[in-house]
Amino acid sequence: KQWYQRRVAITAGGRPGTVEQALRTSRTAATARPATTASGRYVRLGTASMVSEPGGPFIEVANLNLSKYATRVGLNKCLFDYFFYKEGDVRTAMDLAALATKAAEFQDWWWKQQLGKCYYRLGLYRDAQKQFESAIKDQPTVDNYLYLSKVFIKLDQPLSALETFESGMNAFPGETSLIVGCARVFEGIGDQPKSIQAYRQSLVYDASCVEAIACIGTQHFYSDMPEIALRSFRRLLQMGVVNTEVYNNIGLCCYHAQQFDMAITCFERALEFSDKTNCADVWYNIGTVAVSTGDLTLAEHAFQLALIMDNNHAEAYNNLAVLMIRQDKAERARAYYLSAIATNPDLYEAHYNMSILSQQLGDLNTAFKEIRKALEIFPDHVDSKNIYDNLKQYFTML
Repeated sequence: KQWYQRRVAITAGGRPGTVEQALRTSRTAATARPATTASGRYVRLGTASMVSEPGGPFIEVANLNLSKYATRVGLNKCLFDYFFYKEGDVRTAMDLAALATKAAEFQDWWWKQQLGKCYYRLGLYRDAQKQFESAIKDQPTVDNYLYLSKVFIKLDQPLSALETFESGMNAFPGETSLIVGCARVFEGIGDQPKSIQAYRQSLVYDASCVEAIACIGTQHFYSDMPEIALRSFRRLLQMGVVNTEVYNNIGLCCYHAQQFDMAITCFERALEFSDKTNCADVWYNIGTVAVSTGDLTLAEHAFQLALIMDNNHAEAYNNLAVLMIRQDKAERARAYYLSAIATNPDLYEAHYNMSILSQQLGDLNTAFKEIRKALEIFPDHVDSKNIYDNLKQYFTML
């Protein structure tokens, strides 16, 4: 009884049962009495790196002996996740994964996957490819197929990525993440029909796939079918996806379907959920609807608000310049066109409008240069071709 009381008195110095108490005390004996031998000192030195200091990091990464912890089956994975996700120290995580892979005699597919993720983050795509391929041979999983396809996309090999997705779909039939990934690759290489087909296939297995519904609705919208696209975006609202983008797309569908009153209401709801990143686009769309309805005052205010939210909105500069021309303010319009061109040099409308304004002001050289730039961006623009032919004929006669 006396021995038990003495033992309690010794352990009462710290909080019993805590991780810090377990790390600070040695584990050379069955009791928690501090060791005074050399072996106890070495144990304390080994665990000192795992003890957090007040105001310091949770774990002193630089003081860790990775070779020691790589062989501990339960602890090594936790340490890797801490290095990779919490600290963002990819190189230390990679060293730990390499040591753990070696300790497992290169038979653990999980460590191969983690090593491939480290190589991917460091830009070593070929090494990552080897690790993911080896992991798939040991244990085919959905994540391994997805990571390997990401490597091929980074290497600009979309066909190899498609082959990887097809292999994954053969191993895991009906896996929507693989089908959606295949649809993304088709969309990236410009094969829209196959992309939409893949998105439709994913909806067969998962009718609540938000990305597939949104992409199908977008495809219908740009195919001049706003009424059908409206059904897809309304479906997203019914599923509980309530954000600025959904209301903005519904407003655009209503606008192109000649439902102007409903479009304004949707844009008002979009503004309620908007922030600094997407508020400018909503105001720009409101201005476009106002121009169509003939409310030019509202349109001007809407485009100005779009520029206040985002002063790099080239389309708002261009449309505001058009309104300035209607008010016979040529110099202000010219300044807005120049701002639009400086913000987005690939906006062919700004070059085209700048060419027309320069013609009206008698600056034919600037008009000819701008119309050439417009045709370089959009060679099939008929109006630009006509202006270019007229100016070319004029300069040839000189």
